[in-house]
Amino acid sequence: MRADGRLGVVTLVNRLVHGGAERLAAEIATRLDPQRFASTLCVTRWPDAGHAASGDLPQRLREGAEAAGVQFIGLPRRGRWDLPAWSPLVRLLHSGDVQIIHGHMFGSNVSAVVLGRLARVPVIVAHEHTWAFTRGRPRAVVNKRLIAAGSDVIIACSQEDRRRMIERQRLAPESVRFVPNGIDGRSATAGRDVRSELGIAGDALVVGSVGALRAQKRFDVLLRAAAELAPRYPGIRFVLAGEGAERPRLEALAAELRLGDTLLMLGARGDVPDVLQAFDVAVTSSDFEGSPLSVMEYMEAGLPVVATAVGGLPQMIHDGVHGVLVPRRDPVALADAIEELLTDPQRRRELGAAGRVRRRQEFDLGVMVGRIEQLYEQLYAARRGESTVIAS
Repeated sequence: MRADGRLGVVTLVNRLVHGGAERLAAEIATRLDPQRFASTLCVTRWPDAGHAASGDLPQRLREGAEAAGVQFIGLPRRGRWDLPAWSPLVRLLHSGDVQIIHGHMFGSNVSAVVLGRLARVPVIVAHEHTWAFTRGRPRAVVNKRLIAAGSDVIIACSQEDRRRMIERQRLAPESVRFVPNGIDGRSATAGRDVRSELGIAGDALVVGSVGALRAQKRFDVLLRAAAELAPRYPGIRFVLAGEGAERPRLEALAAELRLGDTLLMLGARGDVPDVLQAFDVAVTSSDFEGSPLSVMEYMEAGLPVVATAVGGLPQMIHDGVHGVLVPRRDPVALADAIEELLTDPQRRRELGAAGRVRRRQEFDLGVMVGRIEQLYEQLYAARRGESTVIAS
């Protein structure tokens, strides 16, 4: 423990981009109780010119952390083997002021274990955000042999992820803790009329999705569903808010499908709550997910959700209660589910209202941070040989 009686915590993440995991890592570091924890946010690729399309979000997250009294360390790594760039973090870890290092996502989990053990940091926490299951056997082996073996606990963001870690990777059940993701429901809209801004008629039907434009999200399936529905609903609009490497491929597919003005690709937006107010139905067409923040944002906005039945989504969106679940990679099934809601405004309102209630009860950022704070203190007490009980 530090001289001031607080636990020093380093949150480690590779980048600050528009992905939910990266944003969540920064928010956890920012919201730790300053009376109990001395928080440091370390971004190991800063600045990241390769993600310039993310706009000013990285800087906003940094400023928000510093305004909350969180120390910020940005490592100017130019590549994987740029070892001198790690020196500011290494010095901090060897100072004796760090009791806990918390990595987020595969690369940072590896760094947290290796650097944390070398520096004899008492507690090492790895936070898995689904990706380790999707990159083949090498990552699975590293996840088990290095990350799981070298950390005190791995946090899973969904019960399905925890099950897969235990059953597929054969991790010890007591080493994997499920902590539900959460968002801050206090994020208010600025009252901007996004429909008017985009030239969408007030009575037009709008189907939307928010997320980083990467292969996992399978926005191509949503575009094909849009092509199914556009001839049946003149004036309908499909809106994508997000940026990423898949944009050129999606633009080419939109042209091939002749979507024209039916599809609006907004790029990265800093006013997501306002954008959501323009939607009638929200969609998640991903191949795999843990507990995506975007879906929680849809629920908070009172939107009915059409989602693929993958990963942790069936635990978030109960079919027929908060939305409609469909098989992945099936644009016809996706189009049918969207149409089912578009033709029934009352059902949209009922599903959206139920989703908002569930989000506020179960997927709250403050509750999530409280659980993580408790986990930190329990793990540190256990390292010191103090009596404690850690619930799975």
